[in-house]
Parts: sequence; structure tokens; C-alpha cells
Amino acid sequence: MLIVYSKKNCPACDQAKKYLSTKHVDFSEVKIDEIPDARDFLLSRGHRSVPQIYKDDKLFVGSVAELISLPEQCLS
Repeated sequence: MLIVYSKKNCPACDQAKKYLSTKHVDFSEVKIDEIPDARDFLLSRGHRSVPQIYKDDKLFVGSVAELISLPEQCLS
């Protein structure tokens, strides 16, 4: 399952979640502005923006553009 690290009032985060939902991809969301450890996790990995999407504890994609450009079979 994918984990979408996001925050409130983030249009890119909303776009990524909407895209995954329309493709019927299961994901969980972690809001970094509500969970300080999640924010620290992303910072420790060198990320300075959201959304960051992880799969199996590894970065899957780091932007909406990357997500949308993936072939659909990569999302299953």
C-alpha cells in the first residue's frame, strides 16, 4: 500500500490523493502538520516538499507530475 505524506491546504497533495482515488489505488495518508514524527521523517530523508509518496518504506514518487507520468501497471 502507498503512503501519501501530505499537509493541510496543499493543492498538490489534494491532486495526488484525487488521482490515486480515481485510479482505485489504496493508500493511507499521513499529515505531517499533525504528526511531528512524520515531518521529522521526511526532513531526515532530505524532503522539503509534499506530497511524498512511499511504498514499502522507500520513496515511490516525490511529485504529482511523477505520479501522473507512471504507467498504470506501476500503481497496482
